[in-house]
This record gives sequence, C-alpha cells and structure tokens, in this order.
Amino acid sequence: MLQEFELEIIKKKLEKLHEIEFNLANSSYSNPEQILSLQKEYSELKELNELYTRYLKLTEDLAEAHRLEEENEFEDWIEDEIKRIKADLNEVTSKIKDIITPEHPDDFKDVFLEIRAGAGGDEASIFAGDLLRMYQKFCEKKGWKFEILDFNPNPVGGFKEVIAFIKGEKVYKHLKFESGVHRVQRVPKTEASGRIHTSTATVAVLPEVEEKEIDIDPKDLKIETFRASGAGGQYVNTTDSAVRITHLPTGIVVSIQDERSQHKNKEKALRVLRARINEVKRQEVEEMLKQERKSQVGSGDRSEKIRTYNFMQSRVTDHRVGESWHNLDQILDGNLDEIIASVSQALSTRVEAN
Repeated sequence: MLQEFELEIIKKKLEKLHEIEFNLANSSYSNPEQILSLQKEYSELKELNELYTRYLKLTEDLAEAHRLEEENEFEDWIEDEIKRIKADLNEVTSKIKDIITPEHPDDFKDVFLEIRAGAGGDEASIFAGDLLRMYQKFCEKKGWKFEILDFNPNPVGGFKEVIAFIKGEKVYKHLKFESGVHRVQRVPKTEASGRIHTSTATVAVLPEVEEKEIDIDPKDLKIETFRASGAGGQYVNTTDSAVRITHLPTGIVVSIQDERSQHKNKEKALRVLRARINEVKRQEVEEMLKQERKSQVGSGDRSEKIRTYNFMQSRVTDHRVGESWHNLDQILDGNLDEIIASVSQALSTRVEAN
C-alpha cells in the first residue's frame, strides 16, 4: 500500500498533469524542444493517473472482499479473490512507486555489474553464481541485454568474480541500490553434517561513462595482452586476444577476454575502466581500487550486509529498509521488482530529504 508521503507526491504530480494538459491545449509553448519534453512528461504523468485510478479501485475492491469474508459470504471463492486483488494491488503499487521515485541523470544509463565472492570459501563462489543467474533472469524479464564480459570460475561451481554489461531502459535507476554485501544462510550441498553456513558475495553496479565524460591520458595506461582461458571447446583461444589494462594513477586493473578480437576486448576494457574511474571521482576518493571497492561494497565480511537470503525460512531481508519477503525461490528466479521498488523508493526519498 502507498504511504502518506507517497500519496502527497502523487497529488502534486497530478496537479502538474492538469497544468500541462491546459498549456498544451492552449498552445502556451512555442519551443519545439520544450514541447517534446513536456509531451514526454505528460505521457508519464498520464500513466501515473491511470495507475492511481486503478489503485483506488483495487483498494475499494479489497475492502469489499474483506467485508464479505467477515460475513462468511461466498466463502468458497472469496479467499482466492482476495489473493488475486492483493497481487494486482502489489503490481500497481510497484509501478506507481517506480514513476514517483526521484530520478538522477545517471538513471538512464546502462551499467557494468560486478559480482565477487566474499567470505565463505567455495560456498561464497557458488552464491556469487546464484546472484549472477538472478540478475540475468531479472534482465530477461525486463527485456534488457545481458552480456558477460569477463569471469573467473571456481572449479567446484560458481564464480570468484564476474563482470557483465547490462543495456536497457533506465537500467541504473533499477539496479543502483543493489551495490553492497549480499549474505546467504543455507546448508551447502557439500555439507554432510547438515550444518548451516553463512557466506557473502559483493555486488557493484557502475553506470557506463561516455568517453567525453572521462579524460584518460594514454600515457597513464599499461596495456598487456595474454591468451584467453576458458572451459575448453569453443572457448579455447590460440591467440593473445585477452587484454589487461592498468590505470597507473589509481592502480585500477581491468581484464577482458570476452571477444576473440584483441581490439574489441581493449575497447570493452576501456569502457569498464572509465566506469570505475568515474565511481572513484564521484565518491571523491583518491585511493587504490581496493580502498575504493571497500567504500562501495565493503570488505565482504559476514558482519557487513545489505541483504540476507535465508534458505531455511525461504526469506529475503533487506536490512536497509527492514523489510522481508517470503518467496526466496521466485526472487532467485529473477522476480526482483517488488524488492527493488521498495528499496529504491525508501533510499531515494532519504537521499532527497538530505
């Protein structure tokens, strides 16, 4: 359900909708760019109006269904009807929150997703693989392009680290609050005694940076080539096509072995490098990669966490907003919309308030 402050935001936005409608109808604007911008805003506000109208109708339907439930009327189907209304209400509420969440220029950018195994040995690597699959599935549902650029697999399963590029509509807006330490609590398949293990993996989400935004002096780069490694078969590479770039002033190192072309790998490595340098500058940190990465995602220790995935209770808890969801299997299958909407709205509002 929407909270009081969210209803106030909606009220103000719908007032803006009526204002734009009046001005567009009365040709109050003559600048083509201004008209185009207002038409885009009008389209989004009109969608908000339609969603809010549906939200009000669903809340009325839910109240009526609960009344019938209390009076024991139509008891054979009323419970299923309540579940259906609640599901529709959650979906509409999530879409409304997505629209009213304050936007930042970076929200429209594509991102580099970096996942690294933290504390917990092999189980941490397996969990990193689970997170990678979760984000891949989420991107598939969104219709976004998901491309793995580099990875370091663990022989027993999962990844020690992996870098992916995600391209789509407002990718950074949806994923920017996924950065941090993710913790898992479960019994590993290799644990004979059935003892519960706690492991972690770190996630970093970096918006892509255009070349003109970051000025990199070629003299500051150490570029090396090496033979790409992989799982064999189609991944075997007999040429030195993999590229490793070191940014000497910061110590940032990027390795890419995705393409068979050395030139393409170099291009991708430079894109990742710009994103990482931008992240350092944005946080006003003049440290080496280890310190910068720690400031964003922590050290990977079990005590540091933004979210916990508890397999025994099929529960996912986001510690920043103090909220839990009891559909772990569905979440790991990419159904992240509800969590992302809740966290984004809460954290964006805090940022806006500060």
